[in-house]
Amino acid sequence: MPEKVDFPSLPDGVSVIVKSDCPACLLAADVLIELGQAGHITLYTQDDPAFPATGDWVIDDTDLAVSWHHEIEAVPTLIKTVDGVETERTAGWNRQAWESITGVTGLGLDLVDFKPG
Repeated sequence: MPEKVDFPSLPDGVSVIVKSDCPACLLAADVLIELGQAGHITLYTQDDPAFPATGDWVIDDTDLAVSWHHEIEAVPTLIKTVDGVETERTAGWNRQAWESITGVTGLGLDLVDFKPG
């Protein structure tokens, strides 16, 4: 029987997976920093541990373990987790979806409403 592999789980709350060469991630970088510094998200960065900022809310996913396990196909991806179970997900920058998932209104009002990931 194969050995059970423990995959990285996401913490309860909102997790965001990004990479620095993603146009939608770059567009939303200031929003990500605002949400992270306020404690609203945990951010996993696929290619640059300093993007979009550094802090205890930014986690290095350059080995892509979290991204692969959670089947991330586009970035940025927001995932809401409750009691260890994914309850919502959206990919790309979509103000309405990001506000719904994070519970924070007025995000990126100077940005376009939508940019695919």
